[in-house]
Amino acid sequence: MVSQQPAKGAPRTGGGNSLNKVMIIGNLGGDPEMRFSPACNPVTSFSVAAGRAFNSPEGERREETEWFNVVTWNKTAELCNQFLSKGRKVYVEGRLHTRTWDGQDGQKHTRVEVIANQVLFLDRKPAASSGADEKFAEGEGGDIELQDIPF
Repeated sequence: MVSQQPAKGAPRTGGGNSLNKVMIIGNLGGDPEMRFSPACNPVTSFSVAAGRAFNSPEGERREETEWFNVVTWNKTAELCNQFLSKGRKVYVEGRLHTRTWDGQDGQKHTRVEVIANQVLFLDRKPAASSGADEKFAEGEGGDIELQDIPF
């Protein structure tokens, strides 16, 4: 097997031996926010809280919560905006992406986001809602029509 090494000092790139995948199950921390990209593609963002319980070294039962910023695109964005709300339980699968920008205050800001390619709605809609109980939204490029969802 021949190993190709980058030139000395050259940055390493992804290549075939890399994996950037994240899977999260948690609850929405607030209602999703939908907007449109400059190319008129729907983009929906929401936060997901995933908790874990553990015993401290002193034997005390503790809980901690980790928050994730999730971004969905296109049909997935539309479905998440339509069917998700604060408190709903979801499964999110996607990749991590770090975004940086300069704020109005001149400070550099950094945010790690999950770019979702699949979102499963794990709980039932609240009883006050009407319509079918949609539970699945997939893919940045996956065109899924509501009537095609088998749930």
